[in-house]
Amino acid sequence: MLLLVGLGNPGPSYAGNRHNIGFIALDAIARRHGFGPWRRRFQGEVAEGQLAGEKVLALKPLTYMNESGRAVGEASRFYKIEPQDVIVLHDELDLAPGKVKVKAGGGAAGHNGLRSITSHIGPYFRRVRLGIGHPGHKDRVLGWVLSDFAKADAEWLERLTDAVAADAPLLAENSEKADGSFMSRVNQAVFPPKPRKPKPAAAAPAARAPGPAPGPAPTTAAAPPAAEEPESLIARALRQAREKLQHKD
Repeated sequence: MLLLVGLGNPGPSYAGNRHNIGFIALDAIARRHGFGPWRRRFQGEVAEGQLAGEKVLALKPLTYMNESGRAVGEASRFYKIEPQDVIVLHDELDLAPGKVKVKAGGGAAGHNGLRSITSHIGPYFRRVRLGIGHPGHKDRVLGWVLSDFAKADAEWLERLTDAVAADAPLLAENSEKADGSFMSRVNQAVFPPKPRKPKPAAAAPAARAPGPAPGPAPTTAAAPPAAEEPESLIARALRQAREKLQHKD
């Protein structure tokens, strides 16, 4: 059995906050995979369903973010669920908006919800980190996470939660390979690769203008008689000498 936890704060005033992206993603998973109705239990709201044939208890703690571990600890103890079978979806300041990473174990990195869960079940649970971006300065963090998503965020947020819900069965496989596939598929769905531009087609050779109709084949002019080779000086001298002898006779 898996315990799938979405982190957030209860109540309508917090529903659209960046800090509540864990609740938003968990609701999308429950809807997509036909989980049962939400009911109050373990200091939170729970719904039962299946992912990849594995029984799953979805949990939204209603203890407020800083005390999330109370609900997670109570549910995991009741069902005797080991920390490695606990998956927590939460907001992540250190990831660009819409990016997702899966991590097993580790520290809280300043996240009070993770810190509370660690204090109740230890650090070895799995985390699905959902990027909300950083406001740029630590003094603005509290106001950032407790503010609603901007209208400009609606498009990537919908793509992200749809992809997380569609590929959630990979998380139930509980393997590094499946977690890697989950990250790759979700990130490609949120940020699809740009299509390559087709190479321009080679220009067709220009058509030649039609030439004149072929006439009779030209006659080859007769070659002029070969010119006599000029006499060499010796030949000329011999000829002239013979002529002189003939005149003397």
